Amino acid sequence: MKSFTWPKHSIITFAIVAVWIKTVIVYLTSFDLGLENAMQYFILVINPLSFLLFAFGISLFFKSAKVRNRYIITVSAILALVLYGNVAFYRFYNDFVTLPVLFQTSNFGDLGTSAAAIINWFDIFYFVDVFLLILLIKFVPVLKEQFIVTKQVRRAYFVFAVALSFLNLGLAETERPQLLTRSFDRTLLVKNIGTYNYHLYDLYTQTKSSAQRALADGSELVEISNYVHANQASPNEEMFGKYKDRNVIVVSMESLQSFVINNDMNGEVVTPFLNSLTKDKDTYYFSDFYHQTGLGKTSDSEFVFENSLFGLGSGAVFFTHGENTYNSLSESLGENGYFTSVLHPNNKSFWNRDRMYQSLNIDKFYDVDSYTIGEGEAVNWGMKDIPFMKQSAQHMAEMPQPFYSRMITLTNHYPFYLDEEDKMIPEFTSNSGTLNRYFQTVRYMDESLKVLFDELKAQGVYDNSIIVMYGDHYGISENHNKAMATYLEKEQITPFDTALLQSVPLFIHIPGSNDGQEMTDTAGQIDLRPTILHLLGIDTSKDIQLGADLFSEEREDFVIFRDGGFITDQYVYTNEVCYERATGQVTDVAGCEPYIEHASAELEYSDTIINGDLLRFYDKSTGNLAEEMLE
Repeated sequence: MKSFTWPKHSIITFAIVAVWIKTVIVYLTSFDLGLENAMQYFILVINPLSFLLFAFGISLFFKSAKVRNRYIITVSAILALVLYGNVAFYRFYNDFVTLPVLFQTSNFGDLGTSAAAIINWFDIFYFVDVFLLILLIKFVPVLKEQFIVTKQVRRAYFVFAVALSFLNLGLAETERPQLLTRSFDRTLLVKNIGTYNYHLYDLYTQTKSSAQRALADGSELVEISNYVHANQASPNEEMFGKYKDRNVIVVSMESLQSFVINNDMNGEVVTPFLNSLTKDKDTYYFSDFYHQTGLGKTSDSEFVFENSLFGLGSGAVFFTHGENTYNSLSESLGENGYFTSVLHPNNKSFWNRDRMYQSLNIDKFYDVDSYTIGEGEAVNWGMKDIPFMKQSAQHMAEMPQPFYSRMITLTNHYPFYLDEEDKMIPEFTSNSGTLNRYFQTVRYMDESLKVLFDELKAQGVYDNSIIVMYGDHYGISENHNKAMATYLEKEQITPFDTALLQSVPLFIHIPGSNDGQEMTDTAGQIDLRPTILHLLGIDTSKDIQLGADLFSEEREDFVIFRDGGFITDQYVYTNEVCYERATGQVTDVAGCEPYIEHASAELEYSDTIINGDLLRFYDKSTGNLAEEMLE
């Protein structure tokens, strides 16, 4: 029987075609890219090919078949890892990996059950092309005659690759103008230029970001400062300084979204304590409040809260710019006589907190070593919330007053596992174990907050404090939309619904205020810094901040998301589609256009401040560039 022969350079063809087909299949099955028309499907199909032609085409310069084959296998394996890395990351974050995230290695050791919940046994199929390629090279005979690759052949090959790249970029620019210059949305980038080209673009933007700091001279601050001060919202005169010198206790409620507030699950009340605060005479409950985090999740919420700036679009500021100069909430309070601290029973290096907190001028970090974790009190990320609240109240009782303490809870963290003895309600019943368990961990966290209030009263700290509690980021991603639709009794979860589901609760509890009410203003985490400082009577008129006092009568109902989307009292803008908020119906984008420009400007200003480390050039006492910059 005549044996089958495989032409020598068809190994390259097989590698390109196999990775190409696999990548397109992964696009369509593992990512939700929001494809809307035939052109977008066509762009999606061709966008991996130009990169693959370049990557594998380098092998055409190798004369040795052994070296060439090793190179092809190596490239195939690397691309398989890159693709799978994005798939695993997307399963939790609904986003794509960036270079800064890859270098957050100090977090990896603490991921534990979160990583285990993301990885599946069938993920081995993401590497099937690599295994097939190795088998082909090892067992399929090749022709004895070597195919000669001349300069002309290589030239034609790479000319075709370049032409395909320009075709891809041209079509992408038609579908999404200014894609590479004004895009804050990684999904748009992957949809239009592909995963592999996206990572090259990410490398370029990260390099550019590093150069920005080296080249910055502070002159960029002039325009930004003018914008900030021209758009300031004046404090509410009745509220400004009303609670001067009170302690400030902030609770960052892990993964808590607003859809559980004043709601039940199969007849079980999920948040009885927080529900009571929505009607409490001493509590301002903000029911249309949103998280504004990006890939940094909890660390982003910390950054936005402390600085009234946005996080970055490609990683966690805590990692990428942890040595910058900032004008944080902690610094401002410290300058006004406050002892400042963060209480979080986790490793101090997680999210680079130990270094970032120094840049934020936080006096003390009560990390895991500041707590006694007894038997049955540990969770994968550190300490359970109820014992954490009890010991934290004891810490606060020993602090010099006035103090500012920010607490970060842990139990309600993905994948939302809870010990049997801590379960207060049964699981939900849907096709998503993640959502099913979520209600149980939320219920536990709610109970821990009640314990905190009781302990603060017992320690004599409660009466002279302002207690601010807010959800830090979403807990249930779009991967669980089918289950969410079941819970919310909807046919499906639309992009419009997804935007509104980014709402997180905010409670500002002021004992003795007797002025509690529900606040329906559309707002976000970026507004908390000026709000707190104004309640304490601290002037922020010379600060560089993008948020506005929540009690200001001049504040606009407008919240910007890190990807460039936004919500107002009239519109919801997401995935480049404008919706009427009242009806959820798609409307003419003209209504959203003024806000689109506004959102884009603020995100760019924030990025410029962070990437250039511009606040090192700013004199906050005068509201101008530092004198040495003016000489």
